[in-house]
Amino acid sequence: MFREYLQLNKILDLQKWKRLQDSLASVTKLAILTVDYKGNPVTSHSSCQSFCNSVRKDPELLPYCQKCDSRGGLEAVRLNEPYIYLCHFNIIDIAIPITIDGKYIGAVMAGQVKLSDSDKSRGLEQIVVSQDPHMHETKLEMLRSSYDQLPVMTYEEIVTISNMLSLLCNYIVEEALDKNLLIEMFSQSSGSDQNGKLNLSAILPGYSIRNIESIKREMTNAIADAYLSSSPEEREITNPVLQPALDYIHTHKSEQVTLKQAAELCHLSPSYFSRLFAKETSENFTVYLARLKIKWAKKLLEATDMPISQISDELGFNESGYFIKTFKKYEDITPAVYRKYMQKQ
Repeated sequence: MFREYLQLNKILDLQKWKRLQDSLASVTKLAILTVDYKGNPVTSHSSCQSFCNSVRKDPELLPYCQKCDSRGGLEAVRLNEPYIYLCHFNIIDIAIPITIDGKYIGAVMAGQVKLSDSDKSRGLEQIVVSQDPHMHETKLEMLRSSYDQLPVMTYEEIVTISNMLSLLCNYIVEEALDKNLLIEMFSQSSGSDQNGKLNLSAILPGYSIRNIESIKREMTNAIADAYLSSSPEEREITNPVLQPALDYIHTHKSEQVTLKQAAELCHLSPSYFSRLFAKETSENFTVYLARLKIKWAKKLLEATDMPISQISDELGFNESGYFIKTFKKYEDITPAVYRKYMQKQ
């Protein structure tokens, strides 16, 4: 069953995914296409540029486009990160790999733009070179007007957008996979009726399929909290006046407790709580809380296979990008690199 979930069309509602893809193409000004692990399109193009549309309709040029898509996807998988390259017409394209637990399941192909800072293109690979330069030059002149209308971006803009698309796409796929696996687990449990349909009322009275995501969050929160609670931990604060705030932080790991909330728990004013806390720990409350959450994150990265986006949620970060930035601030490496290194030990 898990092998089946490694197919994009089994994980995602492709109609909804296409609407998201259309919106992303509109906002980023890039043409976007999603392909499976074999390189076959699972969506139609979003915002395909007129020039590229004409090129892909040309039977002599289409094979070059297909080779670019194929080689770009393979290179992105090899690097395990977005791969920016030049197509056979020296147009910028991007291959963004979609992976689950290190397994390649597809890619988002984006691009069809030109560089405004053309000097940056010297470091980019032209992934497919024409075997008939004269033919390419002739066809380019025939399509010159549409070629001149291609969007223009700086290299920095392209890198920023490609990283954003990578984080977003992999996050959505991981969340969809978690949801599908949870539903499958329930479907095969004693909560299924005689027709094999999910009967949540038999498993969790009062719940419905509409709040299946709430059930998933409750289950994963319990797993994370149980693991962290079972780990021996030395608390750095011994002042009994501050203890109510500390106890609340440790029992509500998925919340971002504010200074005001912590002070109220201890029946102190925020200013006095802040001074007392700094005297006890030699750092301010915000820094202490962030460092503590990173400490918990390291434990989860070392001993579980939880996706980084899920660990971010478990520890109350607003979004995984902010979690990654905070983790790198304290540990000098990203969560993914930390996990990879620690699990090799």
